[in-house]
Amino acid sequence: MPLILKLTLLTIALIGGWADLRTRHIPNWLNLSGLILGFGLNVFFLQAGGLKLAVTGLGLALLIYLPLYLIRAMGAGDVKFMAAIGALIGPENWFSVFLTTAILGGIASLCLIAARNRLQLTLNNLSTIANELLHGRLPFRKDPSLDVHDRRALGLPHGTVIAISACIFIVFLYR
Repeated sequence: MPLILKLTLLTIALIGGWADLRTRHIPNWLNLSGLILGFGLNVFFLQAGGLKLAVTGLGLALLIYLPLYLIRAMGAGDVKFMAAIGALIGPENWFSVFLTTAILGGIASLCLIAARNRLQLTLNNLSTIANELLHGRLPFRKDPSLDVHDRRALGLPHGTVIAISACIFIVFLYR
């Protein structure tokens, strides 16, 4: 990965992570900039192969994150943020960031659950979510608190977890 792509990923990740931590919002201008830079830089460095890399990275991110948005388990900004990162680094590298995000997000969620003494509520919510999805229903329709935007939701700034994961990828995982 060219240095300019690493620096671009780092910049996009740090701005997005900081914005989400402070405001619980990832700006659209940042996500659009990440997409444009992802496509532009990859095409510049790798020509047609770069276009394929950006498209498949974007596609994989949307394939995994869009369903989470549709069931209101994820905000639109998080989906767009991961899509921009996918366009920047391609599907294989994106998958590494995704796995790191899942692990860190799980750890952070468990810490929040413990700190807020919400274990029983979380287990009940997971049961409701699984049951509703297995029956082809949207969980937030049965319980509005299962909508990520509801004030009763746990409230983990996922964009910040994504940003930390992208930084870990750059420093430790990318070869």
